[in-house]
Amino acid sequence: MPQPSPEFSSSVKLKYVKLGYQYLVNHILTFLLIPIMVGVLIEVLRLGPDEILKLWNSLHFDLVKILCSSFLIIFAATVFFMSKPLSIYLVDYACYKPPVTCRVPFATFMEHAKIILRSNPKSVDFQMRILERSGLGEETCLPPAIHYIPPRPTMTAAREEAQEIIFSAMDSLLNKTGLEAKDIDILIVNCSIFSPTPSLSAMVINNYKLRTNIKSFSLSGMGCSAGLISIKLARDLLQVHPNSNAVVISTEIITPNCYQGKERAMLVSNCLFRMGGAAILLTNRRWERRRAKYRLLHVVRTHKGADDKSYGCVTEEEDPEGKVGISLSKDLMVIAGEALKSNITTTGPFVLPASEQLLFLLTLIDFKILNLNWKPYIPDFKQAFEHFCIHAGGRAVIDELQEKLQLSAEHVEASRMALHRFGNTSSSSLWYELSYIEAKGRTKKGDRIWQIAFGSGFKCNSAVWKCNRNIEPPRDGPWIDCIHNYPVRIPEVVKL
Repeated sequence: MPQPSPEFSSSVKLKYVKLGYQYLVNHILTFLLIPIMVGVLIEVLRLGPDEILKLWNSLHFDLVKILCSSFLIIFAATVFFMSKPLSIYLVDYACYKPPVTCRVPFATFMEHAKIILRSNPKSVDFQMRILERSGLGEETCLPPAIHYIPPRPTMTAAREEAQEIIFSAMDSLLNKTGLEAKDIDILIVNCSIFSPTPSLSAMVINNYKLRTNIKSFSLSGMGCSAGLISIKLARDLLQVHPNSNAVVISTEIITPNCYQGKERAMLVSNCLFRMGGAAILLTNRRWERRRAKYRLLHVVRTHKGADDKSYGCVTEEEDPEGKVGISLSKDLMVIAGEALKSNITTTGPFVLPASEQLLFLLTLIDFKILNLNWKPYIPDFKQAFEHFCIHAGGRAVIDELQEKLQLSAEHVEASRMALHRFGNTSSSSLWYELSYIEAKGRTKKGDRIWQIAFGSGFKCNSAVWKCNRNIEPPRDGPWIDCIHNYPVRIPEVVKL
């Protein structure tokens, strides 16, 4: 028996009811003020010119009162504008593009795994299953030290990788922006695992001969969300140092992170993490507004470290054989979901339209006070943002956030394609995603971008940007030679 055709009329009506509700609530002040203004205008017109003139003449002006009132208004305006936070602009950024000599196709990765772990075929099979479902492509890159058999994760090799990535990204940023080294007032470098002495920020200062009074910081141990922590630190510093430029460098050095043991919880990171880095120029100089790409609106940090499970879900530790690696807990996605929930609860009031906030408040009252077993309302963040940059930590991370936030395939396209082309580049992955959106020509003036990242500890951090101008697809950058091939279809399982 043929199934009846679906009834679309009810769903279409509900769609228009929802749109009407959103328009009404979001413009409620306008709807309230218009009748009042019309009423005042009608009353004024009814008085006539003579009555209006008589009313004006009946007013008595005292010069002292006028001067005092003017002074109070000017004083209040001055206090308001002086206490208003400085606007922080993102002038431009540059992402590191690894050379083709560092490319690691699946066949190469698995061949190395079979040789290095030849005494443990189960670990090889496990890595193959992870790689098949990872969402990574054939173009991802690993540093030269990892290409040796066995790998050579020496301090010298790690420094060479750091110099290659950081200096390349920095050179590209200086070239794109025309910034001179002497104009950098603040420098922040974040790298989670590799924390040498002298620090990475000192390495940058030495190479570019930066000023002696530069304010420099090196952040380590903060995981993949450290990039947004650096952005917030730069914002806070720029609030107290007017007329300044801040450079943020986000990277993760892979060389010392190569795990050569057989513990499954530690082998996962070998399959996902790849080379990458980004350099970002922030400023509070008003005259840079015209050429700046974005304006920073909000940065929200959520730290779940007080909970033992959250604290221990991503740790650097030794296995029973004394080999060091990054251990990922099986509860990682559950913990990430809880951290995301806390973060969006804080972010929501800043960014969501009134219609979504009202619906969320009503369902919260029903759930908390009236004890009704209603399903909690998930705000529609698609009304607050045009673009989403979700940390490309792995396919599971992107899938989880797409489901939690009810996003479409297009909304998570940048994250999936960045994971496919570059792998998990840790804290810099958000910038490869934003670069993808720009390369596709999708960023228009007024668009809002939401960056979300997770990190060990456990942290969920997010940043909200507003596009300052229409941005043309760049003539350089990490996607310049392959953007025409994307998006690509990524199968659930790539059989190796």
